[in-house]
Order: sequence, then C-alpha cells, then structure tokens
Amino acid sequence: MKLKYFFPMFIAAVALMVSCNDEFSATMLDEIQVSTSYVSIPVAGGSTSITVTANDSWTVVNSLSWLTISSTSGGAGESSLTFSASSTLNGRTGEVKIQCGDKTQRINVIQGLATVATATCADVIAGPNDKTYKVTGICTSIANTQYGNWYLKDATGTIYIYGTLDAKGATKNFLSLGLEVGDEVTVQGPKTTYGTTVELVDVTVLKINKSLVKVDSVKNATLPLEGGEFIAYLTCKGQGVSVGIPEDAASWLSISSIQSKGTSAVVKFNAAANTGGDRGTTITFHTTDGTKDYTSQTAITQKGAIVKATVAEFIAAEVSTIPYRLTGVITSITNATSGRLYLSDFSGEIYVYGIQDFSTKGLKVGDIITIVGKRAAYNGTPQVGSAVLETSVPVTPATIAEVLTKPDDANTYFMVTGVITSIANADYGNLYLKEGDSEIYVYGCYPGYGATGDARKFLIANKGIKVGDTLTVIAPKGSYNGVNQLRNSIYFSHVSSK
Repeated sequence: MKLKYFFPMFIAAVALMVSCNDEFSATMLDEIQVSTSYVSIPVAGGSTSITVTANDSWTVVNSLSWLTISSTSGGAGESSLTFSASSTLNGRTGEVKIQCGDKTQRINVIQGLATVATATCADVIAGPNDKTYKVTGICTSIANTQYGNWYLKDATGTIYIYGTLDAKGATKNFLSLGLEVGDEVTVQGPKTTYGTTVELVDVTVLKINKSLVKVDSVKNATLPLEGGEFIAYLTCKGQGVSVGIPEDAASWLSISSIQSKGTSAVVKFNAAANTGGDRGTTITFHTTDGTKDYTSQTAITQKGAIVKATVAEFIAAEVSTIPYRLTGVITSITNATSGRLYLSDFSGEIYVYGIQDFSTKGLKVGDIITIVGKRAAYNGTPQVGSAVLETSVPVTPATIAEVLTKPDDANTYFMVTGVITSIANADYGNLYLKEGDSEIYVYGCYPGYGATGDARKFLIANKGIKVGDTLTVIAPKGSYNGVNQLRNSIYFSHVSSK
C-alpha cells in the first residue's frame, strides 16, 4: 500500500468505528430512533434513505450546503428520510442532527473517501466550501483566546481561523496549545465563508513551530499623557532583531535604541506628548533563520486628553477612539436600562448609544448631564459610543406658582411650561409666561445649553415662536429689583397655538 493513501483511509476507518461504537446508543433513544446513524453516498452522487421512528414531532438540522434531505420535519410514527448529494471530486463528511423534544439524534454522512488537501491560503480562498484543507502559515493576530479565533498568513494570503480544537479535540481550550503571534502553525479543518470572510472552522493543530523571537516583558506599556519611554525585552534565536514603527504611530512614536547580547535584546521607544485622545498601536518585531521570517508582537497605549466639544463639533469629527466631553439636556430616553438617549445643546442633537451604569444614576428627561464618549457611527449616522457619565444636574418639573415661592438659586433648575402672553425682546427671547393665574418673566430664552454671545440670539424667529404658543423652558429662579424671573432659560420645546 502506498503511504499517501494511508491517512485518508484511516480517517474513513475511524468514521466507521465511531459510527459502529455509537450505533446502539444513537439509534435506541426512546423519543426517536433511526434505522442507521451512518449514511453513505457514492462519490458520483446519489441518494440513501433511512427510517425514522419517533413518538413526537421532530425537525432536521442540516448545515451541510452540499447535502439535500427530503424533509426537514416530521411527526410521530414512522417516516422515511432520503439524503442526496451531487457528484464530488473529493470525498466529504459531515453531521446532521434530528431533534425530537429535548433529545438529539446524530447522523454521520460521508460521500466518497474524505481526503485532506495540503493547500496555500490562496488555494483555500479559491476553493469550495465544506472541503477540508491542511494549511501552514504564521499566526499574525489572535482575536479570541477561549474559542481560538485567529488569523493565519502565508506568502499567498490570509485566512481566518474560527475555532481551534485542543490536543484532545475539545473546544474552548485554546490557551492549552500555547500558540502565540509569530508562531508557524499547520492546521487542518473545513472551509466556510461568512459574508466575505474565508474561514477554516474548528481546526485541528497538527504542528506548532515556535517563533524565533519572543517578547518576554515590557516596561511602561501604558504611557502617560506627557509621553515617555517604552521598553521591550526580547528573546531572539534568529539572525538579529528588526522593528519598524507602524504607520498609525509614525507621528508620535520613535525608536531610540536596539541592543542585543546573545539571545537577549532590548528595544527602546520614545513617545511624544499627546494632545489628542487615547491612542495606541501594535509593534511587530522580526527575525529570520535565513529562509523564514518570524515575528512577535506587543501593544503600547498612551493616555490622551479629553476634547471638550459642542454637539455640532462632535458630529463633524471623524469616527475615532478620541474621548470627547459633551454637555447638554436629555431630550428623550429610548432605553432606560442601558441609557440610550438623545442629548441636545444649542448647536444640535446627538444619539448616545448607552451610558455606563445608567440604570443606577436616577436620570430623567430634562436633566443636564456631562458625558465622556467616543465618536462612533451606525450605518453612517453619528452617535456617542462608550459613554461614561461625569456630572449631572437634576431638573425639577414645576408649575409657575411653585417656582414663584422658591428662593433665588442659580444652581437649581426647574422645567416650567406656560403660555406666552407677550414678547419683550425677540432677539434674546425675553418674554412672559403664564399658567393659570400665575405669570413669570423669562429673562432670555436661548436655543439650548451652552449658548453664548450671538449663539443666544434669534430663537424666537428661528423656531417661529409667537404670543399664544405654549413654551417649555429649563431655568433657575432669580429676580431683578424684587421681580421674580427665570434667568437664562434653555429652550426645551413649544407647541404652536396656530
């Protein structure tokens, strides 16, 4: 027997043994039974039928794109189920589940003799789904350390590894493999395509060739706003160490020295002072054995300044990780648990996609809040992401009669609604509000929180507000020459009298 045929035949034999060993337990469930838990279809294509006997309704779960099943559900009693597939150049295997109540019956499906193709990343990308490939490449980054989701790259391209089995074939134990960025890895698994991403799913790791360069430790991995020195300590068993500054950090990070002695190396970097938001990058160290390139990576971050901005300035900014400080009035709350709400100031309104621990803050519509968050977007629409509450000023709904009894206090805000009886100054919004028998003078009604200078003017004209309209404002109680008034009011809403 030629050796190259031994491995695929061994896989087929194992599949048969598993089927035989599981046959009794698999086919003799009380709720659902099948005539066989092993289905074989000729490589040239064809169909095979089994008998399903159930005491209740059942459904079929089939994730194999190349397999057609005559029915996806059935009822109590005996039914026939036919499995069909077109011809294939390479053998393939898979599993189908039949669910009845809380029980699951598993059917092993094999067509032809399953073979494992040794391939490049380009071969996998161009090849069919459901085919099993064996690929060798470098681990360039790790996305999930529980399930083992990571990227594998060779000279022809990059593929995504979605799930990695441990040495015993179990899931969710990726760290036991000791795989690191820069290691050369040989894996084997079936291909699938998720959207535009080509993946090998639940791969088996056949071989790990550890990288010849490794980051042992770092100093000052998180640098302060003022900048400073970042140091990486390496072990290098290759032909020297090289490192470049990533393009996203070229403006603020530089290499100050590289020192090597034996297999040890120390690389020092200088980071400039940060006048923007939080920033960071991933640094890749390279070495070679003369034929292959080996890498290792480490991350560096630097604290940044918080940028104070109006809503309009925030909307005009690019999507980034820069933290912004915004202050305004809560105009509506769309999710009281997570804190999804609309925030408004004099320049505009923005959607806040959640505020950390919002449900414990006791905030409501009308309150004035200051948050720190990042410029995000959803389907191109600007929004605040990763928001944290800094401060809040409660606003108390009150009648005009109630406000008239309150002491002057510039730090206590009320939400007041009344009918406009006269307008004394349309530019700045000086007017009288009346509710029932009570009336109060509003000294300034401005477009929103934070308005200064000329930004305070022309609300009345811009909103088309007139005598007889019902106006709601947010303002502290004050007085002038003994006359009560609402001072420097923030416009909240109005209803036209028409």
